[in-house]
Amino acid sequence: MKLNVSALFLLVSFSALAQKELTVKDIYENNVFRQETISSLNWMNDGQYYTALENNKILRYDVTTGSSDSVIIDGEALNLKIDDYSFTTDESRMLLLTDKQSIYRRSFTAEYYVYTFKGKELKKLSPNGRQSYATVSPDNQNVAFVRDNNLFYVKLVNMSEHQVTKDGKKGSIINGSSDWVYEEELYLTKAFFWSPNSEKLAFYQFNESEVKEYNLQYWDNGALYPRDYKYKYPKAGEKNSTVTIKVYNLKDNSTQTVDLGKETDIYIPNIQWTKNPEILAVKRLNRLQNQQDIFHYSTKFKSATNILTDKSKTYIHTTYTGEWIYLDNGTHFLMASERDGYKHYYIHRMDGQLEYKATSGAYNAEKLIGIDQSTKTPVLYYTSTEGSALERHVYQVDFKGKGKVRLSTKSGINKADMSKDFKYYISFNHSAASPLEVSLMMTKGNKLVKVLKDNAALKEKVVAYGLTEKILFQLDAADKKLLNAYMIQPAQMDSTKKYPVLIYQYSGPGSQDVKNEWQGRHYMWHQLLAQKGYIVVAIDCRGTGGRSEAFKKMTYMKMGKLEAEDQVAAAKYLGTLPFVDKDRIGIWGWSYGGYVSSLSLMSGPEVFKAGIAVAPFLWKYYDTIYSERYLRSPQENPTGYDEYSIIKNAGKLRSDFLLIHGTGDDNVHFQSAVTLQNELINQGKQFDSFYYPDKAHSLSGTKTRVHLFTMMTDFLLENL
Repeated sequence: MKLNVSALFLLVSFSALAQKELTVKDIYENNVFRQETISSLNWMNDGQYYTALENNKILRYDVTTGSSDSVIIDGEALNLKIDDYSFTTDESRMLLLTDKQSIYRRSFTAEYYVYTFKGKELKKLSPNGRQSYATVSPDNQNVAFVRDNNLFYVKLVNMSEHQVTKDGKKGSIINGSSDWVYEEELYLTKAFFWSPNSEKLAFYQFNESEVKEYNLQYWDNGALYPRDYKYKYPKAGEKNSTVTIKVYNLKDNSTQTVDLGKETDIYIPNIQWTKNPEILAVKRLNRLQNQQDIFHYSTKFKSATNILTDKSKTYIHTTYTGEWIYLDNGTHFLMASERDGYKHYYIHRMDGQLEYKATSGAYNAEKLIGIDQSTKTPVLYYTSTEGSALERHVYQVDFKGKGKVRLSTKSGINKADMSKDFKYYISFNHSAASPLEVSLMMTKGNKLVKVLKDNAALKEKVVAYGLTEKILFQLDAADKKLLNAYMIQPAQMDSTKKYPVLIYQYSGPGSQDVKNEWQGRHYMWHQLLAQKGYIVVAIDCRGTGGRSEAFKKMTYMKMGKLEAEDQVAAAKYLGTLPFVDKDRIGIWGWSYGGYVSSLSLMSGPEVFKAGIAVAPFLWKYYDTIYSERYLRSPQENPTGYDEYSIIKNAGKLRSDFLLIHGTGDDNVHFQSAVTLQNELINQGKQFDSFYYPDKAHSLSGTKTRVHLFTMMTDFLLENL
């Protein structure tokens, strides 16, 4: 479906009244448009209560009323700032996470406390230094954690601390947590797992001795000498860590190593215990990331059996960490796979043989919510794109793929958090027309108990500021495939005028920016631009997600080519619309989007007047797992790395260009921006650039964000 031009002037703002002026400080400093939600939600065992963290208090809610009936923990009374919490399985104790300090994107250290409800005792987990990823054993007797690359556990009966490994060393050996690239690309941080009977700890050991170091320099806000920070970062085609899986026995303090064969240049994206405490399941992925094997390792016989192999002509996504589950019956497991062209859930016997396809069809089963195993045939709860790639709906279906029911009733993006007995769930819904609504629902009959958060105050602000609703539409890719897009317009479009257009895109493989959702990436800043007379269009090009595996993976081995072609084609089409000034079209993006915005400017210099690239990357400077997943190695596919590089194409730049990067970016190194700047200089290109001292990839922080988006706004006002 192409854009209905005549309808554009009917779809204006949420309110036609005079609008308050939107400012960068409103968005990034004053948080005027922050949504109310429920955070740190935990369902209790009896199914009659759930808990949530609010204002440093852990409150208990009654599901029959949806109202809080007690304060379980008061952080202020304990003199603690609670960042998160978890119950022991018997709910006799609670583990409190405090003083959380980030390391990289997902990794952190913290101080943990154990609160015992009987006697109201609060004890520090360890007095011997900060901890990471503290996890209570299934029998509620021990808590394992990582400190300084070593694995420990504490016996709760007497709070005695025991060291499992002693060879951990920075830059060399990591036990129980992951190296940088596993954390970033495989989403692995906590890398240890309790056996079901609590007698063993399975854990990863990374040997990163031969991985090359990258050096970040920090200026620390005016220090006399800059500080060097070195860490192991494997770039495309370079050596990775050698990873092994070990199993520690608490009873006899013995450790065994899982034998997965002689090939060590592999990845181990996931491990977990089966319901048998003697069997550890391990996923092995080859370096090309197109073959995944599942092994069952017997700790009794010290041998591993390959029970299932998945192969792909392109690559296999392995980050469905919560969607590989061994069932309580001990005879089956569930796993997610794209083997049939869309992501679906499959039920296998323990020997690897396929038993059922729980979901199937031309849609993606997006996220597993839970499995009710109390029924004769277990029931699966999940969200999917069935019906529309632009929406997410909550479904239930049994393992045989029968009895499918859609629980969500409202359009837009839906998700659910189910109670442990699956009798109740918390529903989260939002759409392009309405911010988040959180509701307590009874599963049987799908009955509303209570609306918990309606964001009524936010809706009033939307009207007061005259924000405009997204217009969802489709346009042609360069090869005429239909692409999903949305448009944000000035509140009162004038049919006699032509407007400048700014295209926003991320474009990364499997990503999706165009959905029937409230806000989205940089949405409020785009609304600010609309107030200033710009049309903003977001486009999901070929290679993005929410659609088929074929659509997502068609960019394989030639990353950037199709994405840039589509953005150029989209800009050309937008330029034909009667209300668009074809001489004032710009494009911007961040990270992968920064790469594609740069390449699009270079590929379509006659189309774009201006563009912004925030933290764009160069494939050859980026990490092994990501770069090689989509391009293979530089040695195998030099054309893929070079032909669509923004370095090779820098000489084609004709547009006004703003390049932005943080010097402390551990993910996409500042080296990429410096290399691009140097080539633009060599090509005689004039451009603007700005760097943020010591800032990481997200350029976070109130002052930084206000400065960044003020600068970007000013650049567009001057150049577009």
